[in-house]
Amino acid sequence: QVQLVESGGGLVEAGGSLRLSCAASGRTSSSLIMGWFRQAPGKEREFVAAIKWSDTSTNYVDSVKGRFTISRDNAKATVYLQMNSLKPEDTAVYYCAAGPRFSATYKYSQQARYIYWGQGTQVTVSS
Repeated sequence: QVQLVESGGGLVEAGGSLRLSCAASGRTSSSLIMGWFRQAPGKEREFVAAIKWSDTSTNYVDSVKGRFTISRDNAKATVYLQMNSLKPEDTAVYYCAAGPRFSATYKYSQQARYIYWGQGTQVTVSS
């Protein structure tokens, strides 16, 4: 079992920044991929970014490239999502998730890849 706890959400004006944190505990290891997803009101949950514990490879949805940065601190078992130049359309509940590093079935951007999920943290960007 892996437990995930997100923090760092809040209310920010357009153009501002927030940093989300996801603290992992339990059976964490380098065999995991960590992802951030978000769900806006009335919309389906979507992929935002992913990173593996074992290397520096990262992936992003096109809409956040150049604005968001995913990173990790292995010693603290924590994954971060630095969000800059925030837009009102970034308003959503952001979820941290963990899944197997390798999958022959699901891409890193697919929710089915991820087994463990946090409770979510609200990000609201005002215009």
